[in-house]
Amino acid sequence: MTTNTDNANEVMAESRIALPAPLLDHIAEVMKGTEPHSQLISVLHKVQGHFGYLGREQIDAVAQLMRIPQAKVTGVATFYHFFRMKPRGRFMVHVCLGTACYVKGASEIAERFKEELGVDFGETSKDGLFSLESSRCLGTCGLAPVVMIDEVVHGKVKPEQVRALLDTYRSKVGEG
Repeated sequence: MTTNTDNANEVMAESRIALPAPLLDHIAEVMKGTEPHSQLISVLHKVQGHFGYLGREQIDAVAQLMRIPQAKVTGVATFYHFFRMKPRGRFMVHVCLGTACYVKGASEIAERFKEELGVDFGETSKDGLFSLESSRCLGTCGLAPVVMIDEVVHGKVKPEQVRALLDTYRSKVGEG
């Protein structure tokens, strides 16, 4: 009696299920090129653009479809700061901790956001609405301390304004 341990077809089928057709088509085109492995970062960008992050299932699928060891794909995804391994919130909250903002109380604002959201930097609130990040400089020192939520800059923020600021964005969810 012989046992077949080759499950390559099954693994490839699962990989194709993990990604939508446009991503599968992109990977197929990349694989026709002369140096397909050199396109790994661009493929990961496209996958993250679709899903909002790079989950285990997507990383495994990219590895299989591009014939790159899963450890290498994971290594690339975790090395570069622009790749996210967890889903992010609907709203990205960036608290500037640059010198001007820090001197004007940004650390207290950061602590208030952490308390209100129940998260630390790099985490997403349990309701999935907010991801909290720190920034070194947002380029608006004259408005220090500054918080940027998505692409909107909020200047001269005080700790006691944090809850109202978050509530403003929470109310947008109800509108949409």
